[in-house]
Amino acid sequence: MAHPISAFQAAYISIEVLIALVSVPGNILVIWAVKMNQALRDATFCFIVSLAVADVAVGALVIPLAIIINIGPQTEFYTCLMVACPVLILTESSILALLAIAVDRYLRVKIPVRYKSVVTPRRAAVAIACCWIVSFLVGLTPMFGWNNLNKMQRTQELNGSHTEFVITCQFETVISMEYMVYFNFFVWVLPPLLLMLLIYLEVFNLIRKQLNKKVSSSSNDPQKYYGKELKIAKSLALVLFLFALSWLPLHVLNCITLFCPSCQTPHILTYIAIFLTHGNSAMNPIVYAFRIKKFRTAFLQIWNQYFCCKTNKNATSTTTAETGN
Repeated sequence: MAHPISAFQAAYISIEVLIALVSVPGNILVIWAVKMNQALRDATFCFIVSLAVADVAVGALVIPLAIIINIGPQTEFYTCLMVACPVLILTESSILALLAIAVDRYLRVKIPVRYKSVVTPRRAAVAIACCWIVSFLVGLTPMFGWNNLNKMQRTQELNGSHTEFVITCQFETVISMEYMVYFNFFVWVLPPLLLMLLIYLEVFNLIRKQLNKKVSSSSNDPQKYYGKELKIAKSLALVLFLFALSWLPLHVLNCITLFCPSCQTPHILTYIAIFLTHGNSAMNPIVYAFRIKKFRTAFLQIWNQYFCCKTNKNATSTTTAETGN
């Protein structure tokens, strides 16, 4: 028999649903903007689409699964594991998309003349495919055996229980903290974040050097090019900063859980960390809208073409019909 949902769970579910309602339409709008606007068709924006796809999946898939886990249904071990793994896949996909974006921006300022011959649409597509393949391998590692099954079976045997192996589905029940800290965080989250930090520092350094060069009055194009690159790099660095700010608290809590088992972490901190990770999927479209002019223009174009004008046309048609009557 299912337990009734507490007031705290109801509040948690409400916040998660609100995040999903912002994240899914916002990131669909990003994908839509790139699809309809030719100015958003270069490699960087293809990687941004990959990031947006992951963010849509967070709102449409991960958040509903997180709500299920929060309720704590009784399930078989591997059923619960399948519910827990998608967030690991999508987190890694987001990190690798951000890394691809950082490398792309670096190449744009390091080899501007040869950039288009080096970063071709085909190579960008291969890079995106590789990012998703690696993400699935990293995120599904618990399904391949690095999980808490043996630990739970030993506990059941010590308790002398011989009933069918059914558990209360919780993330920490099935996902090994050793996997989360040593493999997920120390190998696939922290090093890419540090690498991206170094890449963006080098990008800003290269742009600063180019902008500080004395150029003749007839050489405005390089200044304009690097000025535009600086604005986009700042915006994408902000996306990276927000990602790190959103995900590091949860990984720090995982480290505390692993290295200090006796430490009691307040549940409210865990929930805040979870909200930050899920809320990050809703932040990026807002950053694009306010910081990148091409996206802002595309968003306004979509609004005017598919929503605003349609409403005005309907209103005009209604007025015309009433006048005719």
